[in-house]
Amino acid sequence: MALTPEEKRRLLKALEENEEFKMAVAGTIGLGEILKELKRLREDFEKWNKMEEERWEAADKRFARIETPLGAIAGAQFSRYVWEELREEIRGRGEAVLRQERDVDLDGVDVDLLVETDRYIYVVEVKTRLKIADVGALFAKCDVAQQKLGKPAIPVLTGVIIGREVETYARDKGVRIMKF
Repeated sequence: MALTPEEKRRLLKALEENEEFKMAVAGTIGLGEILKELKRLREDFEKWNKMEEERWEAADKRFARIETPLGAIAGAQFSRYVWEELREEIRGRGEAVLRQERDVDLDGVDVDLLVETDRYIYVVEVKTRLKIADVGALFAKCDVAQQKLGKPAIPVLTGVIIGREVETYARDKGVRIMKF
């Protein structure tokens, strides 16, 4: 059955203006079933998405419980490595170690490892992934240590991941980089 251009225009206008007619035509050509299936798929996807969000929230909590102690262990281990190496250098230069302490609070400034000798203060920052900003933060910590303890501070950075750019920048600024 062929439609005239006028009949086509009227049919399209009816589809645009009459919601009931539009739904009847959609049902006749099978769109109703497709729409129902799309609605069901959307509902299934929303359920799946909610389950995934809950699963990831639980995983994030588990990761957080692991991340903090793991970071503390890595920090302690790297501090030990630095201390072992510095101790030999300090002895070789004839300096006397007055104290070696981890997680020191100097007037609200946290220092990962502080080694004080009769001549210098070694301020050590331990990071998982060193960034250029850590170099500036280390110098700020050195300034506080120098003011509080009255000796020249030697900045030392160590970490698991030390990029070439960060290493070059730190060395250019006079920071000792210790890799393990």
